[in-house]
Amino acid sequence: MLTNFSWHTFDLASRLPDGWQQELADAAAVADFRDYPRTPILTRESAGVRSVSRGRLHAADVRQRLPWLYEAYRGCFLELARVASTEAVTAALDDRYGIVLNVQRGTTMRFECHVDSNPLTGLLFCTDHGAGAGGELVFAHDPAAADTGAVERGCSVIRPQAGHLIFFDGRKHPHYARPLTSESQLRIVAVMNFYTMSCPESTRPPELNRHLFQQALQASRVPSSGNACPRRGAADGPAAEDGVAVVEDGGLALGHAAGRVVQADTHHVAVQPGRAGVHLAVGA
Repeated sequence: MLTNFSWHTFDLASRLPDGWQQELADAAAVADFRDYPRTPILTRESAGVRSVSRGRLHAADVRQRLPWLYEAYRGCFLELARVASTEAVTAALDDRYGIVLNVQRGTTMRFECHVDSNPLTGLLFCTDHGAGAGGELVFAHDPAAADTGAVERGCSVIRPQAGHLIFFDGRKHPHYARPLTSESQLRIVAVMNFYTMSCPESTRPPELNRHLFQQALQASRVPSSGNACPRRGAADGPAAEDGVAVVEDGGLALGHAAGRVVQADTHHVAVQPGRAGVHLAVGA
């Protein structure tokens, strides 16, 4: 059965630290580039695809090299996730999969076609990719889609725009990132796992952690660091802010062709998540 897919977008481009894109690019240069085997349980790749080539800057490296990004995941990004959700939202207790960077370079890399185990995923796009450049994030309308071809037959397509933070529930919508179309291109996205009361972190499949880390789950509990958020001019870490850009809900009606993004009509609503003033535009 076909289902609609929707997402929430926060434009944070004017609120991130000066030089943030170069800092992310420098960190991505030391990512772990290799062929990653299919992910158990969650993969939606065809049987003939045994691995997918891409890069990943692992969570420990994100925390060490990009401390402001790690703090934002547990701070202001978490607050925005709560705005986007109808349930209470928490960040991952286990730092190993809370926030990572996924990296593509050249035309041979993409991200695996899969579904998510967590109820809310956050993505911060760190690079821009115009029409025809590739790198789009593609979501199937058909929950039974079992490979990239099936995803492409009926899908919602999100083109990366640097500084846009999106939230979505990818548990029932197989999705993947298209390859880039130029050898000189680099695609970087920060990927964040969030959980809710109805789908807490304890529901994460243990097979997934064994696949990723080759060891049993040993959650390291990390207290929330509040709603601090990076802003332009920040030096050593994030600074608290009182306002956050624009929020947009996006969605595609069934039947729109792959690659064609259709914006729903919007209206603006004032929202007060804690101290942050957020303008929320909701897709009709």
